Amino acid sequence: MLLEINPEYPQGRRIKQVVDTIKKGGIVVYPTDTTYGFGCDIHNKRAVEKILAIKRMPKNKLLSLICPDLKAVSQYGFLSNQSYKLLKRCLPGPYTFILKATQLVPRIMMTNRKTIGVRIPENKVALAILQEIEHPVITASVRRAEEEIMSEPYEIEARLGHLVDIVVDSGIILPNPSSIIDLNQDPPVVIREGKGDISFITEY
Repeated sequence: MLLEINPEYPQGRRIKQVVDTIKKGGIVVYPTDTTYGFGCDIHNKRAVEKILAIKRMPKNKLLSLICPDLKAVSQYGFLSNQSYKLLKRCLPGPYTFILKATQLVPRIMMTNRKTIGVRIPENKVALAILQEIEHPVITASVRRAEEEIMSEPYEIEARLGHLVDIVVDSGIILPNPSSIIDLNQDPPVVIREGKGDISFITEY
């Protein structure tokens, strides 16, 4: 189902519809500041497995969380004082930070190194969903293995609508993946240079 949500003034009733779907174990496609993403409740193993199947990803592939704020990040990933300062400078924004996972992170979402990717997107619709649901949601770009990321909600609905419960339409988002920074190493290591500026990373 295609559900139009205003990107600047998200309608509360429609946000609640998305959140209710996630809470019931559904799969949604929602906008972020870098691309459209698949989302589900991180504590629903069946839903997580369904996203992995849709994307044709192996189970040991790193999945990421989107969080409403730094408090939520610190509950799901271990943060040093230095890491906290870095995240406070960068987030919300187009960055994914790799942290050591806490015990709150479901095992299915961890790598063998027991790490997790975390994000706070600079997107009003995504943040409205997070504020309503009050805990992190999975984020995984809307593409399948060896395929291009899709930017047009109508295309996503046409190709994948039968596999998900809701496709949020907040307009076209031209894909520009987030920068990925591993904070488990000293100094931090840039895994992927994407939309977010990483020139200041050497300062930490």
